[in-house]
Amino acid sequence: MGAGRMRTVSPVAAGLKCRCPRCGEGKLYSKFLTVAPACTACGLDFSKVDTGDGPAVFVILILGFLVVGGALVLEMTIAPPYWVHFVLWLPLTVLGVFVMLPPFKATLIALQYKHKAAEGQLND
Repeated sequence: MGAGRMRTVSPVAAGLKCRCPRCGEGKLYSKFLTVAPACTACGLDFSKVDTGDGPAVFVILILGFLVVGGALVLEMTIAPPYWVHFVLWLPLTVLGVFVMLPPFKATLIALQYKHKAAEGQLND
């Protein structure tokens, strides 16, 4: 596929698969949450990628809502001892972060690519 005839890739689909936002084929990460220098399939340069704290904020809000809501429901219905909450919610929270963070970061990178987001500049 030539550079001028790239197919359109959904940012959400590329993000959920942790793939290149341009071609949807190459891996986005070289290690866990470490963005690769470039796409192995199409050569897109990832050196300028910066999502900041955005993915972490989304994961904290969504996962926090689910964990706190679940803990409240469990407490109100069964009222288990506190150690049950600790044994249940701590591993689920840690596992949730490891599962949710890579696709959220990849989706934000794909959305930045789609909308041609760049670093802000001041007009002097």
